[in-house]
Amino acid sequence: MTDATRPLVRDLSEEDLLARIFPLLPAGSATVLGPGDDAAVVAAPDGRFVVTTDVLVEDRHFRRRWSGGDDVGARAATANLADVAAMGARPTSLVVSLVVPGDLPVDWVTGLARGLAGACAPVGAGVVGGDLSGGDAVVVAVTAHGDLEGRAAVTRAGARPGDLLAYAGHRGLSAAGLALLDAGAATAADATTVDDAVDAVGACVAGYLRPVAPLTAGPAAARAGATAMLDVSDGLLRDAGRLARASGVGVDVEAEALAPDVERLLPAARALGPGRHVHADAAREAALGWALTGGEDHGLLAAFPGDAALPEGFRRIGRVLPGPAGVTVDGAEPGVRGGWDHFGG
Repeated sequence: MTDATRPLVRDLSEEDLLARIFPLLPAGSATVLGPGDDAAVVAAPDGRFVVTTDVLVEDRHFRRRWSGGDDVGARAATANLADVAAMGARPTSLVVSLVVPGDLPVDWVTGLARGLAGACAPVGAGVVGGDLSGGDAVVVAVTAHGDLEGRAAVTRAGARPGDLLAYAGHRGLSAAGLALLDAGAATAADATTVDDAVDAVGACVAGYLRPVAPLTAGPAAARAGATAMLDVSDGLLRDAGRLARASGVGVDVEAEALAPDVERLLPAARALGPGRHVHADAAREAALGWALTGGEDHGLLAAFPGDAALPEGFRRIGRVLPGPAGVTVDGAEPGVRGGWDHFGG
């Protein structure tokens, strides 16, 4: 066996590894039967359930030199919980399939379990089972379920001309954090909480390592009459375009509404210049680019009737217009392009 203070996955049997993971996972308020059997049992009092799935692949979605297991667990849970919330549902349970190489430290895996638990606990969701396998790289596949609590699901397809366009959550932090890490302008040790108003660079790094989604805002939006909604995982412009096409409407984003996001991102943009200094205009352009196209913040973009009172956490960022379907910024074609695409298109 390797150093007993930090055993590797290959030093344990599958049963031994699971025995270290299971006690760390939250049960969840809807769980009838949790891990340990052939399948879990989760209550679905509404008679329907929301289901979504997402996968994180090492060196595609995260790098172990930056991300600990707790970071990856939190990111994997958040990506799925945000999709459930974007339907107007309350997240209830996750199942997690995990592929790990034999030379991975066991404490990285238990850290992942703690990260999953930390993201699930605030909304009462449980981690109720999954699968474990060996492989050459770490792969984390999560399937999440949610309860609509008697409400109709909020889809991408209901926005109408005259609706307000609103957003809940952070903009651009994750993209800025990735840029900082990739350029060597910051390290994981610099990370602070995403709501840290003092260390803006550290907040960006934390926003990439552990994005925080406004999960309770999804059901609140549904109760407030949201006509359409989606999780912004691939960038505001790209995902606004998806809402526009699904609804057959135009969407206009007001740049001034993103000014607080741009100001918050400016220290990160400055830190990426030669000698950690860039021209003010160039820094502002980079910050606006992150706010418009940066992915993996997992905020919620929603349309509401024009006379609706926005629920807590949402702010107006634009308006819904008659077709043709598409996205503009201040009435014009966006000056930036981008957003995440898994296949580069």
